[in-house]
Amino acid sequence: MQPVEVVQGDSPIVLGLPHTGTYVPGDVRARLNDLGKGLADTDWNIHKLYDGLLPGATTVRATFHRYVIDANRDPSGASLYPGQNTTGLVPMTDFEGADIWAVPPSGGEVEHRREMFHAPYHAALEAEMQRVHAKHGVAVLYDCHSIRGRIPFLFEGTLPDFNIGTNEGVTCAPAIASAVEGICARAEGYSFVSNGRFKGGWSTRHYGRPNEGWHAIQMELAQSTYMEEAAPWPYLHDRADRLRVHLKDILTAIDAIARNGDLT
Repeated sequence: MQPVEVVQGDSPIVLGLPHTGTYVPGDVRARLNDLGKGLADTDWNIHKLYDGLLPGATTVRATFHRYVIDANRDPSGASLYPGQNTTGLVPMTDFEGADIWAVPPSGGEVEHRREMFHAPYHAALEAEMQRVHAKHGVAVLYDCHSIRGRIPFLFEGTLPDFNIGTNEGVTCAPAIASAVEGICARAEGYSFVSNGRFKGGWSTRHYGRPNEGWHAIQMELAQSTYMEEAAPWPYLHDRADRLRVHLKDILTAIDAIARNGDLT
């Protein structure tokens, strides 16, 4: 099993998919407890939800599960949200704060997983951002995520439907953030927030360098917008089709902004 799958396109947009993978090596699976083996914290069906929305978009998808190692965490192990509940480079708990390991990994095992999985994913993502930038003079990482709408361990209440993360406006041009926010605000029946509980993970913060022509924005969707938030995590076509209209508008708008150079 290759740790990353890449489909190259000719758009300025690169879709990052760090959390849709479900591959767990046998030796790692043997160390998970029964709860961990359920892989509940997958970004279920996200690759299906975005499939075909923007012809020409490049996709970079991790095939491994975030319990092996989280491709959207700082490889140093530093927390993205100091002082708040979160999960780390190799999560010790699930999103509810419950232990997922029968035998937790050692420091050496974490480093091995970083080399085998985390590093190849980001080498591929870096290469595609470089390729796209060389072609267009600009590259935009749109990082695709989803999560259950109610997780008290991580946040209070119910999460908005669209959660836009730009690390408080640092990771992309204002025109990109404004376009995405405007489409979400006009999406009837949906709620949104910018830089709320989710401000963008490590990928967004690492690749978002607007002064170099590299822009990044994260979209964290409430899973109830397109699927059932319980095992076996079914994709709900009616809900998903309604949502895909707005996601297509978002990607099309970003693509046009990037191609036209309207990045002020």
